[in-house]
Amino acid sequence: MSTTPPPEQTSPTDREVTAATNNGAAGDDSGAKARQLLGMKGAGAGETNVWKIRLQLTKPITWIPLIWGVVCGAASSGGFEWKFEHVLMSLTCMLLSGPLLTGYTQTINDFYDREIDAINEPYRPIPSGAISIPQVVTQIWVLLLGGLGVAFGLDVWVGHEFPTITAIAAIGTFLAYIYSAPPLKLKQNGWLGNYALGASYITLPWCAGHALFGELNPTIFALTLFYSCAGLGIAIVNDFKSVEGDSQLGLKSLPVMFGVGTAAWICVCAIDIFQFGVAGYLVSIHQNLYAVLLVLLVIPQVVFQDMYFLRDPIANDVKYQASAQPFLVFGMLVTGLALGHSIV
Repeated sequence: MSTTPPPEQTSPTDREVTAATNNGAAGDDSGAKARQLLGMKGAGAGETNVWKIRLQLTKPITWIPLIWGVVCGAASSGGFEWKFEHVLMSLTCMLLSGPLLTGYTQTINDFYDREIDAINEPYRPIPSGAISIPQVVTQIWVLLLGGLGVAFGLDVWVGHEFPTITAIAAIGTFLAYIYSAPPLKLKQNGWLGNYALGASYITLPWCAGHALFGELNPTIFALTLFYSCAGLGIAIVNDFKSVEGDSQLGLKSLPVMFGVGTAAWICVCAIDIFQFGVAGYLVSIHQNLYAVLLVLLVIPQVVFQDMYFLRDPIANDVKYQASAQPFLVFGMLVTGLALGHSIV
């Protein structure tokens, strides 16, 4: 016998609650699938489409800083013009830095981290068995060779006598390999690994964007390496979610080495101090307005560090990054514009 009340006995309030619940469930499911495709922490498993799984392996959410780095490099070159060819060159360099080489980096990292992920994030494509090891290896090679091919094509397009962008891409892929793979596996050392990651996310795409439209010089290289110390702090943020697995497998991330509280302070100090240092450099080259703008963009980051990250870096890492990182990346663009203005 059915216990469902007839339609006239179901109140409007009941119907509204049921509809809201169904809509919420659909929204949650849709949001979970989106997070899964973007490669975000906490995304669930269950995807069966191999192309969506391949996309998830490349973690599209991580492409954004490198794509932005190309924009900053184009700005710092002083040679970018708003014309079709320059825009197309920039978009091609973004494809190189984001989907191809960052995709390669994330895929090879997941390949060598499959034992750690089985502890920390067992829903990831490789430990969950959603994709086979041979398929992952094929993806690594396709992204690697595709990235180096596009880099060489950009050098030919620009007319470089020395293949500068190809060299930058080769350095980046080598760093990605030794960061993840034994015997070096730089990520086993919290300092070396995180700095390599920070440099890869700031220095390399910035230099590639700069080389597209200007002459890459030691000042740009040194300044972006200095800026990468702020990137080291951002890289440390990602270590807090893996403390348990890193401890079990003997990886010396900063939260494992110093404890969660001390590592959180190291993280925020690196992020803030080096940005203030860049602001000081801008003052030294008489770009005072840009220096003030950069300082104003650091202040909200300090506020969010106090509100979220320092209070509970494990629970609030994603919330902190979503709140504070936009100010950091806009500060990078401000710096790029200042350098480009000083050249002009």
